[in-house]
Amino acid sequence: MGVIYFILVLSVIIVIHECGHLLAAKAFGVYCYEFSLGMGPKIFSFQKKETKYTLRLIPIGGYVAMAGEQEDDMELYPDINVPKNRSIKGISYWKRIVIMIAGVVMNFVLCWVIISGILIQNGEYALSPKPIVNTIVENSPAASAGFETGDLIKKVVFADGTVIKPKEFTDLSTFTMSYGDEMTYTVERDGQLIDIKVKGQATEDGIYMVGIGAPASEVVKINLLNAGKYGFDYMVDMTGSIFKSLTRLVQGNGLDQLSGPVGIYQVTAQQASLGLSNLLLLIALLSLNVGIFNLLPLPVLDGGRIILTLVEMIIGKPLNKKFELGIMTASMVLLFGLMIFATWQDIVRIFN
Repeated sequence: MGVIYFILVLSVIIVIHECGHLLAAKAFGVYCYEFSLGMGPKIFSFQKKETKYTLRLIPIGGYVAMAGEQEDDMELYPDINVPKNRSIKGISYWKRIVIMIAGVVMNFVLCWVIISGILIQNGEYALSPKPIVNTIVENSPAASAGFETGDLIKKVVFADGTVIKPKEFTDLSTFTMSYGDEMTYTVERDGQLIDIKVKGQATEDGIYMVGIGAPASEVVKINLLNAGKYGFDYMVDMTGSIFKSLTRLVQGNGLDQLSGPVGIYQVTAQQASLGLSNLLLLIALLSLNVGIFNLLPLPVLDGGRIILTLVEMIIGKPLNKKFELGIMTASMVLLFGLMIFATWQDIVRIFN
């Protein structure tokens, strides 16, 4: 069942993303040869009007094959003659950008819809509390380090140089729960700033606990009228945390916490065992991650393709084909290397 849930989760996120590209392309009249779910050998396909819909063996990734994307269109589809005005290169630059970003928008919409639905089901939403120490666990690292209730946490400096200035308590837990080295908390107490050094204690679940508790959150009642607003607020909070994590990764920090397909499979199986709401929340989180990841300025991702399109618009002509192929290949190698590294990290964690 874990494998089935894993395939289901990935399929939902991929289909939604690629549907964004497909619908936008068709809205602007771009000819779409194929809509593919998965990669590798074909399992099943059917033709509907001008587009072939294909299910492939490897449930990771997918694509929409649009006219004009590949130089060898005529060789791949020799029986189809597409006029230039129906190719991706034959439409205006702004339309190309809309098509490229449509997949990311759909990922965000999926995340927002799921979270809003979960809030409606729960009937209430806890607003994020301020980063104030409300409780201290007895015999915890926090108790030994000298934390006191009422301390207002102004910033946390990690051993690797990362600095977090929390606006909410969740800004802390996102990072501290996965960090096992010493941290320096700067707290405000009785009008004075005090530095407290502490190191989280590992639990059986592999997370690190300092031992400080947040104040009680204000709880609001959720209905059909306000669910969208609070669902959006929750998504914005998660987006901020993801960008902070990406910033740390770019700086070379937290790479040991990176997860690949194996890690996603484990989390999916775990969340599925806890019920439908947990599984749906995971889909929302992964969809948001996929959307943000696709905005990265790598030429094989939507964000990179948007940048290349903007460059073409500025210089007024297509990019050199050899140059474009070179940066595409380099970014593909980088992505595969990152996936291999993340998968290796997952395997190491399994046997540790």
